[in-house]
Amino acid sequence: MEPVQHQMMGYDRAITMFSPDGRLLQVEYAKRTVRLGNTAIGIACKDGVILVADKRLVDKLVIPDAIEKIFKIDDHIMATAAGLLADARVLVERAQLKAQQHRVEYDMPVDNLAIVKDICNLKQLCTQSGGYRPFGVSLLVAGIDEGGITLFETDPTGLYYQYKATVIGEGESEEEMLHKEYKETMTMDEGLALAIKLLKKALGEQFSAERIDAAIIPLKTKQMEKVSKDKIEKLIK
Repeated sequence: MEPVQHQMMGYDRAITMFSPDGRLLQVEYAKRTVRLGNTAIGIACKDGVILVADKRLVDKLVIPDAIEKIFKIDDHIMATAAGLLADARVLVERAQLKAQQHRVEYDMPVDNLAIVKDICNLKQLCTQSGGYRPFGVSLLVAGIDEGGITLFETDPTGLYYQYKATVIGEGESEEEMLHKEYKETMTMDEGLALAIKLLKKALGEQFSAERIDAAIIPLKTKQMEKVSKDKIEKLIK
């Protein structure tokens, strides 16, 4: 058994090296990093789209309001992440720059899908270039553009999928709750209640209102808004 393990270890030394059974082991390690990350939930509702994330307070002396897990890419697009958040910051800043450039060049807001494809192109590049490592992060990118309400999930390989509702990070094991309780007709308030319910189940005794970061983009305004702590506390009760 030991020689086999030693043989497999050789195939994760470089990102460009496939194992004999066709796997890129460093990419699989990056996916495991995502599954160990903070829980992040996205839900597309009839009147808008929501993102809810666990702030995962690492120290009781950390100021909860200083931790941001949901990022504004443009007025009409937001993102959250699970995995290595330093990697997420780089991708989010790249997306923010692309959104600004699009407004300057075309005098109109960028499509959500264009942002997602640009992020995924960079992620994919890092799975086939020597000297790089994969981005150890998955992003949920939510927004409202001319095509309507959209919610995308990107993974470390550079793949992306559009979802009605999804969860990433350590709370992914509770995804069955979304399958059972999600409805396309639900409002953002109902969606927030469902996301908080899922987060509460995933965190157990560690759950608290201070750990929740939430934001919405209403269909009426197409403008990102942070959900207040008071509203979150009301939804918990």
